[in-house]
Amino acid sequence: MRIATWNVNSIKQRLDHLVTFVKSADPDILCLQELKCVDEAFPRAEVEALGYKVETHGQKAYNGVAILSKSPLEDVRRGLPGDETDEQARYLEGVVSTSQGVVRVASIYLPNGNPIATPKFDYKLAWMDRLKAHARGLLALEEPLVLCGDYNVIPEPEDAADPAAWRNDALFQPESRAKFRELLNLGFGDAVRSCSDQPGLYSFWDYQAGAFQRNNGIRIDHLLLSPQAQDRLRTSSIRREVRGWDKPSDHVPVMVDLDIE
Repeated sequence: MRIATWNVNSIKQRLDHLVTFVKSADPDILCLQELKCVDEAFPRAEVEALGYKVETHGQKAYNGVAILSKSPLEDVRRGLPGDETDEQARYLEGVVSTSQGVVRVASIYLPNGNPIATPKFDYKLAWMDRLKAHARGLLALEEPLVLCGDYNVIPEPEDAADPAAWRNDALFQPESRAKFRELLNLGFGDAVRSCSDQPGLYSFWDYQAGAFQRNNGIRIDHLLLSPQAQDRLRTSSIRREVRGWDKPSDHVPVMVDLDIE
């Protein structure tokens, strides 16, 4: 089973890229973030024509997440529990049945949190606490579970080409990184780092100052695997070449292959 995650930075603007990527990578499940559209505006017909079932949790002009799956999605949850007043569309979860049982996946668009000295950073940290609480409950199900998405967290200095440049950014604050480690310490494995400790592995490059051409990137798109998924991990990859396409998203897809049929 191939599972991919990708912040498309507007599904309307990247539909052609999505079609190209799907045809080349052929993921069984694809989690998307930053759709920037309401559910009704998602290009459902075009995606279904590629052979995917579609679940979305959209929001006008901002945020928005989706899960595309070759198999039907069941037990769908829209929104992260823990705050009934939170109207931001940042979390979508579903279950896919396989011959070996079920696989649970989530598409996550974690808050950016900038500027730091504002309620936006407090919201980011509180959201991470809610994610941790929900993830702990999901682990108790003892299922293969993959939490996919744009976490807006640079876990370690080696996950940035220039760590010093991010010293005052919410993505690299000690509090953000500590809460990411707390999530890992529940028992999750970072799919990319489980397969490689190679430097220079990034999933995001800013549009400014030739960042991509200079490989001045950061790794903020992650797939976190429960122990049951980690045991089935075959390989992971970052589709860096997608960033070189015409008018690309500033993020690229990240993928894992699991020994699940």
